[in-house]
Amino acid sequence: MARRSTMSGWVEQLQGLGGYTFTASQAESGTDRSSIAVQHALRRLKEHGKIVSPRRGFYVVVPPEYRATGSPPASWYIDELMRHLKQPYYVGLLSAAAIHGASHQQPMAFQVVTSRPTREMRAGKVTIRFSMNSNIEQMPTTAIQTETGTMRVATPETTAFDLVRYQAAAGHLNNIGTVLAELAEHIDGRALVGIAHLVKLPDVQRLGYLLDAVGESNRAAPLAEWLKTRNPRAIPLLPGQPARAGADVRWHVRPNFELETDS
Repeated sequence: MARRSTMSGWVEQLQGLGGYTFTASQAESGTDRSSIAVQHALRRLKEHGKIVSPRRGFYVVVPPEYRATGSPPASWYIDELMRHLKQPYYVGLLSAAAIHGASHQQPMAFQVVTSRPTREMRAGKVTIRFSMNSNIEQMPTTAIQTETGTMRVATPETTAFDLVRYQAAAGHLNNIGTVLAELAEHIDGRALVGIAHLVKLPDVQRLGYLLDAVGESNRAAPLAEWLKTRNPRAIPLLPGQPARAGADVRWHVRPNFELETDS
């Protein structure tokens, strides 16, 4: 891209070439201005709503049609943002479920799973929230086309396990049940078994129990067979809460919550 003397002209040229993200260092090398002048110019562009910065040093171009919300959708720039942070990632939880067609409960924030604790980011009215998984690079994902490229998205099976693991981020059990009921048609029972060893055994038990509860016992059958070989202990459905002594024989889960879904 040719060098431009003004930051506004450089950003317009970037957008004209289909680019929507850049770093401060790229802006400096792309213009004939000093570092201090570039920072002043970027600040003015931010004040006019033409760019937004979800993380220091990383900028997103805001097209006119997104000026009211202050940012294009996170899907436009999440891949470049995580590359800038040098962190593996995938779009997960309710955001992934919605992409796979389980859109009854639209997430309030764009949800991302990454390898280390990462604080929430805001870009205009767009919020990006992070959960952490040390096995992230082993969890199955799929590349989904976006308006500006591609992004990594959890498969339906990865999404299902994450919904159970990160219950608070997923809206707790009733919401998880509703989402699983919609997501189930996209879940391959054998694929669940293929990644069961990557998650904690209680998450396997709770997911299986919830799939049964929303009428997907057949889809959960391969997971139940796998669990038989693991000699699981009885666990409460809702972690950290008292549960009665009896547990179901298939999943060894002690019900301590009355599940109500919107499905």
